[in-house]
Amino acid sequence: MPKTAVVILNWNGIDYLREFLPSLVRYTAIPGVELVVADNGSSDQSVEFLAAEYPKIKVLKFDKNYGFAGGYNKALEQLEADYFMVLNSDIEVSDKWLEPLITLMEQQPKLAACSPLLLDYNNKESYEYAGAAGGYVDKYGYTFCRGRIFDKNEKIQTAYNKPVEVFWTTGACMLVRSELFKKAGGFDEHFFAHMEEVDLCWRWKNMGYQLCVLPTSRVYHVGGGTLPKSNPFKTYLNFRNNLFLLYKNLPENKIAKVLFTRRLMDLLSAVRFLASFSFRDIGAIYRAHRHFDKKKNDYKVFRQVQSQHILKFEHEEIYKHSIVMDYFLLGRKRFSQLRGDFANKFINFED
Repeated sequence: MPKTAVVILNWNGIDYLREFLPSLVRYTAIPGVELVVADNGSSDQSVEFLAAEYPKIKVLKFDKNYGFAGGYNKALEQLEADYFMVLNSDIEVSDKWLEPLITLMEQQPKLAACSPLLLDYNNKESYEYAGAAGGYVDKYGYTFCRGRIFDKNEKIQTAYNKPVEVFWTTGACMLVRSELFKKAGGFDEHFFAHMEEVDLCWRWKNMGYQLCVLPTSRVYHVGGGTLPKSNPFKTYLNFRNNLFLLYKNLPENKIAKVLFTRRLMDLLSAVRFLASFSFRDIGAIYRAHRHFDKKKNDYKVFRQVQSQHILKFEHEEIYKHSIVMDYFLLGRKRFSQLRGDFANKFINFED
């Protein structure tokens, strides 16, 4: 069995550690697998709890909260393994959740990362928002999943039970090839949190690698443990990071057109927030665009450096239509309803 480090990034998550570490320890007693908790400057006695209750788990202690991206970068650079399992603290794993993922990675050398099905901990017959049965983006950078479009989470579908190629794997639970994590430069720490895994996966796709979701492996995600959906800071991060995501990874000839369209669509989002009197979210969108305009030139050097690794920009896993139009205007609220037979066109890793 190759060496694998299962790494939980914890920030004041002692309640999640108490609830979910027992099943993780029970179902991850595998040769070559090490459990690690990287603590992002917690103040809730998480470190003391781990020392007392789980002395065999390796603990990395940081002096402050470096966010999801910075925290994982700091943790993974201190570990030596063939694979890193990036795992949220609010996830319940099940029997044989990890072995099939490692086996798939061993069999498919072009895979940069793979994930299990992400199911809702509070409704275990439904997919969970953060990754469901595999992630994709539309031509304007909006993310969606097999089994989840915007806030519409589907019940488990047998049609999504094939291990297929996806555009991004969820940062809530993703097994990554360590050498490719380092080759791609890890997570972008400027993102702090949200969409950093989509950015990393897009870089891998541009480098010619593949991503997969393996439905025979299943985990259950609480979700929203650090920032709830209604938090304006989360709104700010999502809108800002999506702009950086597009600017970093699109080909030069598409950046201006796509970003212009996104500005118009974000303006419509602000109008929707206005209609619901969500004034703090409107302010979050404004701050997101202001920050992007201020910092986007910092990524020009990144694009120049990254260009030497890019093999292709065109990907079948990018939806060539607008998921916003499909969902809100055309009523296509399920992945199976997307245009162009999008749901049936991807590589099946069982074939």
